[in-house]
Amino acid sequence: RPLENGFKLFFQRSATLHCTQLCAAQHIDINGFDSGAQCPPYVTQSKLEVAAAHWSEEVKTLQLALSLTEDAQSIKHACREDLTRLCPKHTWTNNLAVLECLQDRREVNVMFLSLSQLLWNYKLNLTTDPKFESVAIEVCKSTIAEIKECNEEERGRGYLVSCLVDHRGNISEYQCNQYITKMTTIIFSDFRLICGFMDKCKEDINNLHCGSINVGHKDIHSQGEVIACLEKALVREAEQQGHVRPIKEECRRAILRVAELSSDDFHLDRHLYFSCREDRERFCQNTPAGEGKVYKCLFNHKFEEAMSEKCRDALTTRQKLISQDYRVSYSLAKACKLDLRKQRCSLDTNLPRAREARLSYLLLCLEAAVHRGRPVSGECQGEMLDYRRMLMEDFSLSPEIVLHCRAEIEAHCSGLHRKGRTLHCLMRIGRGERSTAIDSVCQSALQTLVQSADPGADYRIDRALNEACESVIQTACKHIRTGDPMILSCLMEHLYTEKMVEDCEHRLLELQYFISRDWKLDPILYKKCQGDASRLCHTHGWNETSELMPPGAVFSCLYRHAYRTEEQGRRLSRDCKVEVQRILHQRALDVKLDPELQKRCMSDLGKWCSEKTDTGQELECLQDHLEDLVSACRDVVGNLTELESEVKTRGQEKNLKLEKRTGWSSH
Repeated sequence: RPLENGFKLFFQRSATLHCTQLCAAQHIDINGFDSGAQCPPYVTQSKLEVAAAHWSEEVKTLQLALSLTEDAQSIKHACREDLTRLCPKHTWTNNLAVLECLQDRREVNVMFLSLSQLLWNYKLNLTTDPKFESVAIEVCKSTIAEIKECNEEERGRGYLVSCLVDHRGNISEYQCNQYITKMTTIIFSDFRLICGFMDKCKEDINNLHCGSINVGHKDIHSQGEVIACLEKALVREAEQQGHVRPIKEECRRAILRVAELSSDDFHLDRHLYFSCREDRERFCQNTPAGEGKVYKCLFNHKFEEAMSEKCRDALTTRQKLISQDYRVSYSLAKACKLDLRKQRCSLDTNLPRAREARLSYLLLCLEAAVHRGRPVSGECQGEMLDYRRMLMEDFSLSPEIVLHCRAEIEAHCSGLHRKGRTLHCLMRIGRGERSTAIDSVCQSALQTLVQSADPGADYRIDRALNEACESVIQTACKHIRTGDPMILSCLMEHLYTEKMVEDCEHRLLELQYFISRDWKLDPILYKKCQGDASRLCHTHGWNETSELMPPGAVFSCLYRHAYRTEEQGRRLSRDCKVEVQRILHQRALDVKLDPELQKRCMSDLGKWCSEKTDTGQELECLQDHLEDLVSACRDVVGNLTELESEVKTRGQEKNLKLEKRTGWSSH
């Protein structure tokens, strides 16, 4: 009956071309219809060919309708009452619209098992039926020819449609794109429909007890939980290395690939979709779906009090996957694709491919390019800013912190999870006394996280610091543009003044402790001194993303050259020397901000200066006991004293010139 109705409809639409004769010319049997009409003279051969092409598409569509009608009618008959209650009226006559409606409704869970089986059969037919695949071949002909993997797929097994879904980002044909977009929502509703996923992850699904792999078992929505279970296991593996059963490499890649393919539309992440539907309506009602926009909106509201715990947990899992592979973020991968290629961020032959996909690697590589003055698109830098802020706000997104700092968090920082408080708690312990110092591996993990987030380039990335220092910035640093790296330097200049507030002082020193241990984290110093560092300290041989770069080595080299005489040669450039002196002046406020001094003078500080805890007193104390210090400490303090004297002399010279010019006296 559907096919017969389709023929009648076709004849009604094409009556002006006298299609009975056309059908006869195309050897199509139209027995039972009036074939006596003749084509008038104005019906040319070219018009007949156009109509014939249209007819070919109609036949394919009608054949598809016929092959799927039985399943569709069974579904509509079985749940007619629920269909009219759950789905909008305009969808009732459209099979795909009905299918999308039913698989997006939690209420379907309470329906009887036979309906789940009907839905499963219908979706299975959609993705594997050869007739349906033939439509894909016709609609996506040029796309299939361009995509080698899809062109080589065996026909008739349902792999072609899944392959096109897998490469849908490369589809430019409009009709093919529309067709594959519809198919994507069907395939991602059940992991068993995703091409190759079952074969690669069957063993891990069973070993991890992630759910059923049997057709028709459990309800249709539970299959989204299977992928969620695997994703959480992948996250646990990174956070508990050696303590959990590892996921097979091919399954690990498949999990991340599925997460990547669902990165543009949050409907495709079934677990997150059902966990966050109410939160989406609450926080992101006006955010359009597509291009990862709903994900980003929900990320921005993750720590709101009104956010449900189940949605917050689902969002955190997805963010952790992004940390493992930046391509799981659609907006970041799209915005930075060309910049990554231009800055050669994926050509480090010393690292495994999985290492290059990590978010921290991408950020380090592109941040280095920005600091060096190389062009990185504004769109990419905007995305980087969002994810740098994300890393500083939630420590759990860094598997190294979770793995190596667990004891410190449980002992000192529990209950401080939100808005970067846990991270600052760890920083506070990290810069504390030796008796309460954190484990060296945890310290290294903290340093790596600060390097990736790079808050020195924009203080707003550090939410805890931003909130604590807002009033100080508004008064003491209001002349500096918002987000400028000089804001941190301005805060340091006002560290022990009446404009500083206690909470800001603590957050600032906690952050500066880690910034002071990597010269690249002060963007102004890096910009002014990168030429000197390459010329005098041989940094050109170090990869910017290398974890082997000695901490503090570059700045130590720079300040060794800062006090050389002309006779000794190889001195710093004027601009670089000014920045080195600025840093040393700030470090004199707190000896913990000078890694070299703290390392070499630890015993002397304890021996001579244990009671000197006020501003700058520790350095003054060391200077007073210069002859009593061990030789390594004496050298460092002597160099600092010499530079400090030079800075004061230059300041006095400036004041004298100003007095002569204006008659104004600094006294």
